[in-house]
Amino acid sequence: MSDLERFRLDRLIKELKSKKGRGTELVTLYIPAGKRLDEVVSMLRQEYAQASNIKDRTTRHHVLDALTTIMQRLKMLGPKAPPNGLVVFCGYVDIGIPGREELEIHLLEPPEPVKTWLYRCDSRFYTEILEDMIREKDVYGLLVIDRSEATFAILRGTNIEIVESITSGVPSKHHKGGQSARRFQRIIEQLAHEYYKRVGEYAKRIFLTVPELKGIVIGGPGPTKNEFFEGDYLDYRLKGKVLGLVDIGYSGEEGIYELVKRADSLLRDARYVRERAIMQRFLDYLARRSELVAYGEKEVREMIRLGAVEVLMLSEALSDKIVKAECTSCRKRFKARVRSEKEKYELRCPHCKGPVKVLEERLLIEELIEEATKMGARVELISPNTEEGEMLIKTFGGICAILRFNPRSSRY
Repeated sequence: MSDLERFRLDRLIKELKSKKGRGTELVTLYIPAGKRLDEVVSMLRQEYAQASNIKDRTTRHHVLDALTTIMQRLKMLGPKAPPNGLVVFCGYVDIGIPGREELEIHLLEPPEPVKTWLYRCDSRFYTEILEDMIREKDVYGLLVIDRSEATFAILRGTNIEIVESITSGVPSKHHKGGQSARRFQRIIEQLAHEYYKRVGEYAKRIFLTVPELKGIVIGGPGPTKNEFFEGDYLDYRLKGKVLGLVDIGYSGEEGIYELVKRADSLLRDARYVRERAIMQRFLDYLARRSELVAYGEKEVREMIRLGAVEVLMLSEALSDKIVKAECTSCRKRFKARVRSEKEKYELRCPHCKGPVKVLEERLLIEELIEEATKMGARVELISPNTEEGEMLIKTFGGICAILRFNPRSSRY
């Protein structure tokens, strides 16, 4: 699954999770791969017959409409579900305007085969199976350790989750002399040994429960990380996944974030590192070669039109839509950028202020991707989870580009 496909599915899941029905009237259907669709339609007819007995008139009407719509759509497909099966979400959803609900249907082939038959009629859509399919597969374990504490974290895609922090209980210094010094040193070394064993047990409990773990990076100030790794403290199944040891200046949670930055060569396949590198390149150009960058929808669209864009960077947090609408009074057509369903339904004609009919809508991000790829630009979708990704959406409006050349120059 490409980054764009993953983004589209992730955005759809988020939209579906936000939608609510007024009663148990939102239909979710997971159809396993290869299942005969006439059998599915037959089952839905039985559900239709049962739904006819629902006492509440509005709920009954909504459920029957949803089931009818699903059956009509399934009859238009082939005799069997496609190789990965089918997922259907259908029902009347609240559009943010009191008293206004609209029937929506989403029918899609998931990125992985559906293995379980599921039919639900509820006040929400069941997206959990789809969510499992698009869970990030780039997962790394992070361990920062020194003589005072150890911190464990999981890097999943662009998200860093701090899982656990433990303290060592090992004294840092002593002021004894002679035999007392040697005795205290032995005590300290024994406490350190017990601490390393504890760190190993925590690592085993935390990291072995992550089936998709691709590797582990260990960091910390001083020699503690080397003593821990070279000793017999880490489970052999985890030791084989250690990508390397990294010197860093901090411990604790702050050390985790420094570790990810310092270990970019070890984590080069991680999405977090790739996205940070792309944004760092843009920021470097902005500081030193500002004529080769553009940001904001208007300027970037113009650069795309001129074929000047090498890399287009779009924030995944960019949820605005571009709608094409027609005025029901003066019949003039226009395009508008809207930020919510409520804003879409409150649109008015810019010419006569009359009510409008929405003819077409699509995500702004998809429109920009289509325009950019037609002109040979590379598109990168950037998560808002990193410091640089947050800057992209807050400072640059979620849209920026690195240019091949400067079309503003008279040389072109």
